[in-house]
Amino acid sequence: MTSAGISDEQKTDIDFQWGVKIPMRDGVHLNATLYRPKGLQPVPVIITITPYTADTYHSRGMYFAQSGYAFALIDCRGRGNSEGEWLAAGKHDALDAYDAIEWLAAQVWCDGQVAMWGGSYAGWNQWAAARTGAPQLRTIVPAAAAYEGIDVPCFNGIFLAYWIQWATLTSGVTANANLFGEAQFWIDKFRELYLNHRPFAELAQIVGNDSRYFKDVIDHPHRSLFYDEANPSPAELASMELPVLTITGHYDGDQLGALEHYRQHLRHASATAREKHYLIMGPWDHAGTRTPQKEVGGLTFGDASMLDLNKLHKEWYDWIMRDRPRPEFLKKRVAYYVTGLEEWKYADELESIAQYQPLYLTSTNGCANDVFASGMLLTAPVDTEADSYIYNPLDTRPELLDRNEVKQQLTDQRYAINLFGSGLVYHSELFDSPIEITGQPRVTAWIEIDVPDTDFICDLYEIKLDGSSVLLSGTWLRARYRESLYEERLVTPGEINCYVLQPFSYISRRIAQGSRLRLVIKANNSIYLQKNYNSGGIVAEETAAEAQIAHVKLYHDTEHPSMLEIPVAVI
Repeated sequence: MTSAGISDEQKTDIDFQWGVKIPMRDGVHLNATLYRPKGLQPVPVIITITPYTADTYHSRGMYFAQSGYAFALIDCRGRGNSEGEWLAAGKHDALDAYDAIEWLAAQVWCDGQVAMWGGSYAGWNQWAAARTGAPQLRTIVPAAAAYEGIDVPCFNGIFLAYWIQWATLTSGVTANANLFGEAQFWIDKFRELYLNHRPFAELAQIVGNDSRYFKDVIDHPHRSLFYDEANPSPAELASMELPVLTITGHYDGDQLGALEHYRQHLRHASATAREKHYLIMGPWDHAGTRTPQKEVGGLTFGDASMLDLNKLHKEWYDWIMRDRPRPEFLKKRVAYYVTGLEEWKYADELESIAQYQPLYLTSTNGCANDVFASGMLLTAPVDTEADSYIYNPLDTRPELLDRNEVKQQLTDQRYAINLFGSGLVYHSELFDSPIEITGQPRVTAWIEIDVPDTDFICDLYEIKLDGSSVLLSGTWLRARYRESLYEERLVTPGEINCYVLQPFSYISRRIAQGSRLRLVIKANNSIYLQKNYNSGGIVAEETAAEAQIAHVKLYHDTEHPSMLEIPVAVI
C-alpha cells in the first residue's frame, strides 16, 4: 500500500494527465494535473488551487480518483507551469477559481459538479471561490483557512518574522520547500535582525529576498481595505447557499482565521445555509488539519484523535454530490475533541458549549513577577497594590531562549520561567475536581504605561500536580490597537486603560483534579515577532535609537477588576 492507502493494483484503475491548460477570461492559462478513474462515465471533479505546485498533493489526487472522483490539482497563476504573474495574497484567485470551476464542469468526463479540497492557502481560496457564486460549485471543505487581517500576516497589529520565510517558499515559480524547512537558517536570520536592532522592514534584505509581498504587508501595518478585500463580504456570504465543512485544530496556526470565516458565514448566511455549515475542531496543528498526527508539541493524544480525513472528505462529497448518507462522524454541526478526556463531543452551536467564569487577578504587596513568587487568580476581586514590570527593548537576553528550535512547545516551561523581569504571573487554586475548558479564554486588564506604545503577550497554562505544564492558549496585542484594529490610537503616558486581550485560540481540554491554571502577561521580546521599541512611531522602521523603556503597572482593585475569564463547558 502507498502512503495514500492505494495498492499497486488499484493504481491501474486511475488515469492522469499532466499539463492540462485551463483558460482564464484574460487569456492566461492555468496548469493542472488531472487524476481520473478509468472509464467513460462522467463523475464529479474535486479541485485544489495551490501556490506550492500541484505535485505536492499527488497522493490526494490518487486517493480521490481511486474513490470515483476526478481530481484536478491546479497551479496558481504565475506558479508552477501556470501562466501569468503571481501576486501573493491571492489577488487573482477568486476569478481564476470561478473560471477553472466552470471550465472543468463543462468537460465531457465531468458530470457538471465541482467541489474543492485543501488547507491553509488552499483553504482560504475555497472561500475566495465561493464568494464568486460559481454556479457549478457544489461544496467547499476549507481546512485551516487563513483570514486576511485576522491571522495573516499580522495578529492584533504584530507581524511575525515567519512571513519572510513564507514569501521565500513562494518566490519564483516553484516551491522552495527545502529552504523553507531549514529551521536553523531562519532562526539565525531572525537573530541577526534582533541582536543588531535593525528595523523589521530590513528583514527581507537580511534574508536576501527582495519580496514584493513582504514589502506590501509591511506598508499595511493594521487591518484595512488592503486585507478586507481578500475576504468574502457580508453580501457575498449572505448569497452563499452551498454546504460547507470547516476543519481546524486546537494548535492550528490559522485556527483564528478558520473560525472567523465560520462565524462570519453564520452571522450573514441564510437560515438554510447555516444548517449546512459543519465544523470539526481536532487536537491538531496546522498540517494535522489534513493529516492528523497523534503527537503535537510534546502532547500525545488518544486513538480517537486520528480521524481519517481522506475518508471523511469522500463521505462528505458522496453526501453532497451523490445523495448518499451524511457521514456518520458528523452527529451534530459541531464536532470537537477534548484533550485530557481524549474523546469527541458534539454540539449544535459552537457558542452554546460553555459559560464564562471569572478569575480575578491579585497579588500580595505587588509581588507577581515570577512563577515561584506569583500573584493569584481568585473568584472575587480584592483591593491590592498594583503589580509592575519593566520592559527594555534593548534587553536581548530572551534571545537565549530562541536561538534553538523548541520542538515541544506545548509542554516546555522555559518561556514562563524566564521572564527576565518583563512579565507577571498569576496562579489559580488547585482544582478539587476536574473541569472542562472549551472555548476561547479572554483577559481584561487595567494597565498603565509611561510610553506611547508597547506590546503585550498573554499565555494560559495548565500546571499539573507533578509540576509539569501544558500550554492551553494565548494571544497578543499592540497597545495602539486596544480600541480598534483598523485605527491606531497611541497611549497617553500615565493613563490607566482597559485592555481586552483577545482572541485567545480555541481550546478544549479536561483540566485534571489537582491541577491549577497559570496566566502569564509579559512584554513581546522575541526573535520571532516584530519588535516594538515603544516610541509610538512606525514600528517597522524603529531601531535602538528610538527605544524607550516601558514601565508597566497592572491594576487589580475593585475599581479596576482585572480578570481572566475561562469558558467552562456546560454540555
